[in-house]
Amino acid sequence: MRLNKLFASMMLLGASYSGTGLADTFTPFTVTDIQVEGLQRVALGAALLSLPIKVGDRVDQLKLQQAIKSLYATTNFDTVSVSNDNGVLVVSVKERPTISEVTFEGNKDIKDEQLQESLDGSGVKVGEALDRTMLSGIEKGLQDFYYGVGKYGAKVEAQVINLPRNRVELKFKFTEGLAAEIRQINIVGNSQYSDAELIGMLELKDYVAWWDLFGERRYQKQKLQADLETIKTHYHNNGFIRFEVTSTQVAMTPDRKGLYITINVDEGEQYKVKDVNLTGDLMGREELMRAILPIKAGDQYNGADVTFTEEMYSKYLGRFGYAYPEVKTFPEIDDENKEVTLNVNVKPGKRVYVRSINFTGNTVTKDEVLRRELRQMEGAWLNSANVELSKNRLNRLGFFETVDTETVQVPGTDDLVDVAFKVKEQPSGSFNAGIGYGTESGISLQFGVQQSNFLGTGNQAGINVNTNKYSKNVSLSYSDPYFTKDGVSLGGNIYWNEFDANEANLERYKNSSYGVALSSGFPINEYNRINGGIGFRHNTISEISAYEQALRFYNIYRDADDPNADLSFNNFELNAGWYRSTLNRGTFPTDGSSQRLSGKMSTPGSDLQYFKTDFDTSFYFPITRSHNFVVLTRARLGYGNGYGDFNGNDQILPFWENYYSGGSSSLRGFKSNSVGPRSFYVVRGSEPCSPDPSGDGCGLPGDPNQIQVSQGRSIGGNAVATASLELIVPTPFLDEAYSNSVRTSFFVDAGNVWDTEFDYDKYRTLPAEEFAKLEDYSDPSRIRASWGMSVQWLSPMGPMVFSLAWPIKEYEDDETEIFSFNIGKTF
Repeated sequence: MRLNKLFASMMLLGASYSGTGLADTFTPFTVTDIQVEGLQRVALGAALLSLPIKVGDRVDQLKLQQAIKSLYATTNFDTVSVSNDNGVLVVSVKERPTISEVTFEGNKDIKDEQLQESLDGSGVKVGEALDRTMLSGIEKGLQDFYYGVGKYGAKVEAQVINLPRNRVELKFKFTEGLAAEIRQINIVGNSQYSDAELIGMLELKDYVAWWDLFGERRYQKQKLQADLETIKTHYHNNGFIRFEVTSTQVAMTPDRKGLYITINVDEGEQYKVKDVNLTGDLMGREELMRAILPIKAGDQYNGADVTFTEEMYSKYLGRFGYAYPEVKTFPEIDDENKEVTLNVNVKPGKRVYVRSINFTGNTVTKDEVLRRELRQMEGAWLNSANVELSKNRLNRLGFFETVDTETVQVPGTDDLVDVAFKVKEQPSGSFNAGIGYGTESGISLQFGVQQSNFLGTGNQAGINVNTNKYSKNVSLSYSDPYFTKDGVSLGGNIYWNEFDANEANLERYKNSSYGVALSSGFPINEYNRINGGIGFRHNTISEISAYEQALRFYNIYRDADDPNADLSFNNFELNAGWYRSTLNRGTFPTDGSSQRLSGKMSTPGSDLQYFKTDFDTSFYFPITRSHNFVVLTRARLGYGNGYGDFNGNDQILPFWENYYSGGSSSLRGFKSNSVGPRSFYVVRGSEPCSPDPSGDGCGLPGDPNQIQVSQGRSIGGNAVATASLELIVPTPFLDEAYSNSVRTSFFVDAGNVWDTEFDYDKYRTLPAEEFAKLEDYSDPSRIRASWGMSVQWLSPMGPMVFSLAWPIKEYEDDETEIFSFNIGKTF
């Protein structure tokens, strides 16, 4: 560019200088004054400062050449000429026009924002002077981009539209044309792997199946380079250390619509590892470092193992404050014996200490909430394991979509760094709402509110007012996970609830309850925590259907003088639990496991004496290093029963404390709460149907000895076991930027709810025809199963779950639900 300007200056000097005649008759003169003509946007002072000539100077032809070059160098002028008017140096300029607007037309493959960003880097933007000499280079660069994506018929034209006051509109017109398709990919020189095997690894394709609606055969230069690396990596990982891609050819068809790609390879031979030597500064830990070495003599050479070894040792050294270790492997290749000796050289470098830890991106969450989760301390040496643990703890809070870390060296030092945590917050409040539709259930609705990061303090608060067709609930809850600086939590809640089981797809009863509870938790170590609490609950049970299982409970506690009266109970409850988690994230984890064991019991002396124990576990197994594909296994076990006796009768688990299954959070494909024991009625003659609130008899007319059995609705049981196996996959058609807020999985669910206290044999005295209507609800082997897919989305109003599921194993009276949608639950 400078040569062009110099050439233009010389040409203009020779062609436009008009003081005393032609350039070859030029006579030096003394400058008595300087005049600049043609200025519009550029200030006179700025132009004079660019001139290397001052009044009183004696100028010759060389000085005038330098003056013109200096003015062109400012990039403000299209043309410059000088003349001598009786000692007055007259400088005539034509300013470059100012860019008033930049527009794009016809571009589809490149967004306007990308184009403008590229132009900004070249200085072509609104408000700047237009350098016309750059336009042809910009046109060519844009065309080269299109060629790189296979559009060889693309054209780019820059148009300059003149506007008043020396302004211009710069318009880029694009004719993109069609992308050239890959007609054929040929690999030459391969014998160990077939063409089909190698081409199958490539991102570029020369064939797309008819059913692959989103596949394409479009050529892209960048993809070709990545594919060559894929082939090279595959061979290196399988022992072919001498493998090379010797050449590639991309040939275009005459009509410029098709491409033939030829990749020439030299496979070489497979090599084995002869020996592995550890060299350098091993800090006295050679024995341990050799013990964890994943490569052994006699193994087939594997490039991935070499890379893994280097990364492993770097992380190991990072635990001791060596933030910038150099671990490099130098292979010694024995071509005669087809062996390679690996020399792993270790340079720990200098131990590094942390000066400060900084946070960015937490606009809502307070710094202290993040800082109390850290295990890397300021002033201590940099420990990569503690930094990673701190990152995982922040992720497990569930407040952030992403957490990234970076170590920044302090300028002027070689042993101090700052650790920067960059977080991206996500909604931590949620609507506990949902809608479902099933083949028999129709539409169901629910609603509620919860905030798990109240005012950015990390505390949990909830003011829930839930109402739907079967439940009314009001609750106030608050929990401080760091009531003490050691991580002891304290929380409590007050609640009132009315529940109509008949409207919840369960056998009829109503439960009105209120209560208060306090809870506290204690950390054992980084991964384990125990908690406990105490509470009071009052229940009033009314309008109970006279099914057999309810009568079993009702007959223990009913008032003999008023058998149809409501039942009221006051219970004091104790609860305790253990929770363990190594999950890498609080929401949408991809690695690690969690286990929760919890139990509660009413205290001796309460109106009801019972207990419940629950165990939940989940394991995440990433299949790929990028965690795009993950296997999730989940299981739940629960059991409850009564203890002690009441008026000579063994106490049993209250039926409103039963376990249920089915729905979007357990056995998908089955209607919510529908899996497990169902109520049944045994009507013997004209016996009363206590505790029917009407008091009317419900016997059969006619023969008082006639017996009839009729089935009812779901009632749950005192034992539950469910399990799920899921494959988490990348969400189709979704940008990778949303991978932390949307999750797609394919699943198989299985499980059952049963009643261990149900005495099936007791009813064998019934007539055979009526007994045949009963199922053994104490049988845990009556397992249901389903399969389907689920999509979860962390929306601004809380997590949403969409599920499609179909039963694999079901029983005659089961209620299925193909589609379900829920807000407020993630797993």
